[in-house]
Amino acid sequence: MQTKPEPTRRAVLGGAVAVAATAVGGLALDAALAVPAAAAPAADATDLVSTDPIAHLLRRATFGPTPAALAEAARLGVEGWLDRQLAPAKIADGELDALLTRLPLAGASIATVRAKLPVHSYDAFGQLGRAAVARAIWSNRQLFETTAAFWANHLHVAAPSSGVWDSRADYDASVLRKFTFGRFADMLKASARHPSMLTYLDNRSSTKKQPNENYARELMELHTVGMIYSEADVKAAARLLTGLSVDAKGQYVYSATKHATGAVSILGFSHANATAEGGEAAALAFLDHLARHPATAERIATKLCVRFVADEAPASLVARLAEVYLANDTAIIPVLRALFTSPEFAASVGRKVRTPFEDLVATVRALGLGPEASGVAGLDALYNTLVNAGNAPFRWAPPNGFPDVAAAWASPAAFLIRCNSHLNLAAGWYPKQLTRPTDLLKALVPVLPATYGGLVDALAVRLVGTKLPAAHTAAVLSVAGKVPTSSLTSKDKAVAGSLPYLIALVLDSPSFQLR
Repeated sequence: MQTKPEPTRRAVLGGAVAVAATAVGGLALDAALAVPAAAAPAADATDLVSTDPIAHLLRRATFGPTPAALAEAARLGVEGWLDRQLAPAKIADGELDALLTRLPLAGASIATVRAKLPVHSYDAFGQLGRAAVARAIWSNRQLFETTAAFWANHLHVAAPSSGVWDSRADYDASVLRKFTFGRFADMLKASARHPSMLTYLDNRSSTKKQPNENYARELMELHTVGMIYSEADVKAAARLLTGLSVDAKGQYVYSATKHATGAVSILGFSHANATAEGGEAAALAFLDHLARHPATAERIATKLCVRFVADEAPASLVARLAEVYLANDTAIIPVLRALFTSPEFAASVGRKVRTPFEDLVATVRALGLGPEASGVAGLDALYNTLVNAGNAPFRWAPPNGFPDVAAAWASPAAFLIRCNSHLNLAAGWYPKQLTRPTDLLKALVPVLPATYGGLVDALAVRLVGTKLPAAHTAAVLSVAGKVPTSSLTSKDKAVAGSLPYLIALVLDSPSFQLR
C-alpha cells in the first residue's frame, strides 16, 4: 500500500501545486498537455526546451537525459550514438542485470511460472511491471528500452488480464524483447503463436465449428493493415487462424483437428488451405503477407512517428519510413535510423509531451536516484504511483495499447499526481528506499550561484536542459518568498528548506513536461 506524505507536507505541496498551476503560466497545461503538439507554434516550444540536436535526440530516444548520457552522446555525435545504442548487446548493463535478479519471474518461462505460483496468481504480472520500470530508469540500453515499450504497446497484451497469468512474462521475453531490433514479420509470427496473445484475443478457443473472430479482427485492425478490411476478410482470417491454440500445459500447439480448411482470399492473399495438416503453414504465410503489406508499413511508420516525433505524424516522413520498412524486409533498425536522422525529427523540438510513465521515469533519472541496496520496496512504490496515474506498464485493458498523444493525459487530477511525485522524489519522502546523492544540492548545482534566480536557472539547466522563461522562474521562486534578484550565500539556511520545492516546481514546469 502506498505511503502518504505527512499531512503538513501535503498541505505545503498543495500550495506548491497552486503556484505551478496559476503562476507558472497555468503550467501551460493547455499549451503543453491539452493542445496537440503539432498544432502549437514552433517558437513556443523552442522557448521551453533546448534546441540542441543531442539534447533533442536524448529526450526522445531515451526515457530522459542524464549528464552521463548527454556527455556520451556529445562525444559520439548523433550517428555514433545511434550506432552504439542499436547494438545493445555491446553495452554493459551489469547493475541493471543485478537488480533484475530480485524479480526472477519478470521474464520467466511458462513452465517456471506454473511451477512457482498458484493458478491465476498476480505475482508474475507484478514482477514484470516492476522490471519495466527498472529498465526504463536504469538501463544503459535506452533506445532498446524505448523501442521495446513501443512494441509492447503495439502488440499489446494487458497485464494483468484473465488467463495469461502464466504466459505474459514469457511473451515479454520471447516475443517483444527478442525481436525488438529484429524484423516485424518475425515478431508478428511469434506473437501469433504465443499462448499469451492466443489467450488474450481468444484464438485458443477458436475451432472450425465455431471460429472466434476476435484475434483475426485485431490482427488486421491493430497489428497490421488498419481499417481497410471487410467483414468477409475477418471471417476468412478467423477460419484460417483456427488451430493456433494452447495445450493443457499452457504451451503453444497447432491443433489440426481444430483447423477449418477451404480456400481463402484476404486482402490480396490467396491460399488453397486444402488440408488441416497444412493449416499452420497457411496461417504463417498469411501473417507474412500482412507484415509486408504496404498498409502495414504505413501504419507502423505512422505509429513510430507518433511515438518519437509528433502527435500528428509528418506525412512526408511516414512515406519515407514505410519505404525503408518494405525495402528492408520489415527490419526495424533501418527505420529507426532513418527516423532519428530525418529533418522532420530535427524540426520536432517540443512537439511531444511526456506520459505519466515517462514523467516519473525521467524524474528519477534527472535527480540521479538509484535503486535500493536490497529488496524491491522502492520499485513497488514507483509502480504503485504509476497505477494511481493510470499508466503502469502493460495495465491498459483494451487491446489497442496506451494512447500516445498529449490530450489523452491532460487533466488537473493527472497533473496533481505528477506534482505529488516530483515533490516526494525531490524531498526523499516517497519512496524512501531509493538511494540519493549525499548532498542533492551540490549534486545538481556544484557551484552555488549568487542569487536565487541563478539557482533556479542552474537547477533548470541541470534538470531540463535549459533555463526556464523569466515568468516561470519568478513563479517557482514565489513558493520560497524570493525574487530572482534575492541574494544567496552558502550561509543562507532558507535554501535547504526551500530546495525540494524549488526542484519540484522546476519539474512541474511546462519545460520538463515536454520531451
